[in-house]
Amino acid sequence: MEYIILIVSLIGIVFSADLLVGGAVSIARKYKVSDFVIGAAIVGVGTSMPEFVVSFLGALNGNADVAIGNVVGSNIFNVLGILGITAIFFPIAVDRKNMRFELPLCIFVSVLLLLLTFNCFNDSLSSLARLDGILLLLVFALYMLYSFVRDKKETALAAGNDDGGSLWVAVLKVVGGLALLITSCDFFVDNAVSIAKSFGVDNAFISLTLIACGTSLPELAASVAAAVKKNTDMALGNIVGSNIFNITLILGLSSQVMPLTSSGITYVDYIVMIAAAVLLFVIGLFGRIGRLSGLLMFICFVVYNWYLVSNQMA
Repeated sequence: MEYIILIVSLIGIVFSADLLVGGAVSIARKYKVSDFVIGAAIVGVGTSMPEFVVSFLGALNGNADVAIGNVVGSNIFNVLGILGITAIFFPIAVDRKNMRFELPLCIFVSVLLLLLTFNCFNDSLSSLARLDGILLLLVFALYMLYSFVRDKKETALAAGNDDGGSLWVAVLKVVGGLALLITSCDFFVDNAVSIAKSFGVDNAFISLTLIACGTSLPELAASVAAAVKKNTDMALGNIVGSNIFNITLILGLSSQVMPLTSSGITYVDYIVMIAAAVLLFVIGLFGRIGRLSGLLMFICFVVYNWYLVSNQMA
């Protein structure tokens, strides 16, 4: 029965992502908001709701490995797995203005999380304290404010025109698609974790792999759906926005529930997350993420997971 629910929930994820992206595109066209910002602010934040729920509940239940591992694993999967897979089939253009702010910010918050977690700014051992979380929340607020202010000044560069569709229909697609997306993802993660635990694997491994990939399925579905609709800028914005949101808002809020002290998430996991963001930035300097670059990213993702499985079996 668990395997049937997995398949049905996966179908729900794909269908709901198509609704969400379609509605977001319509709204973007009507208000002349760029595809990248709508991808980062609406689609990116929306598709990160499963990560928020899982990490917040993990913190509430005192399981910091799940709270932190879910975010670290999701960010790795978002860049190396999702963008890698998407670029293999649909090469992604990288706008120069995004190279000046969003991608460097993604690297910055990844490094900041490493520094905060491993007590570079406080005396606690391998933990994310409430004060650290407040700093992350401040970064998130500034990022969202800057994104909308900058985009408002660049309306002349906004992609496309009003598509003539009803605004209410577009809003219903976004809300309905997001609700179905989160529900489908919740069923998928619950059953995937249940199956994994029956094989006796630990929480850190589950959070970095199954939970991280499961909660990132909305990003995968939304990015592919955006790429199919020729909105590769939205696909990139979705991933970059999700990664920034995961670290700043999700862990920022989760650490307010209780300080997150993690022993199962190692330096290696944080370094891989940072390296993935740096690799995306370097590839982006060439103006596009081509098929070969996408393949390279996906291979890196496979190698990282092989490392995790090897350690789990050791």
